[in-house]
Amino acid sequence: MVHLMYLHGFLSSPFSQKANESAVWMAERGYSDYFHCPQLPMEPYEAGKEIQAALERLHGEQVCFIGSSLGGYFANWAVEEFGGKAVLVNPAVHPYIMIKQYVGQQRNYQTGEIHMIDAAFGEHLKTYERSVSDPSRYWLMVQTGDETLDYRESVTKYAGCAQTVIEGGDHSFQGFGEYLPLVWDFAQGGS
Repeated sequence: MVHLMYLHGFLSSPFSQKANESAVWMAERGYSDYFHCPQLPMEPYEAGKEIQAALERLHGEQVCFIGSSLGGYFANWAVEEFGGKAVLVNPAVHPYIMIKQYVGQQRNYQTGEIHMIDAAFGEHLKTYERSVSDPSRYWLMVQTGDETLDYRESVTKYAGCAQTVIEGGDHSFQGFGEYLPLVWDFAQGGS
């Protein structure tokens, strides 16, 4: 079976609602050994190293990433660098531009940990930008009511990829859990 690796977003953690929904769904089916959700460090270079380390622990087994927001940006990078597939949920497309409004102290939504975002953060993020080499390896899921990111940027970047565009909703992607059977099918080779 193909493993699922959930990559959480900016100022988030493995305790996020979508990560928890995914973990519970997998556990209920006896697939806990095939679900992974690393705690990504805030600093982009360290986050990239953690994703690579998580993949190395799987010893070359196949992976489908579920990337939410900034995790979607990293999932795109990981697919292009290491292979696999990705389900991108309201993904960040140009986070190195948007990050400028977060310079300073920021609090993690789940853990309460304080992070200092500096000007170099955006430059580090930009090094992870990748184009899509094979659209069949990606499934974009966006909601038009996303209050944080402009869903149209994702629709444009992932043109040619499978896309689910839902009217309304928000950045958290309301109703995500309902899509988990389809996410699992996509990961295992379905379309």
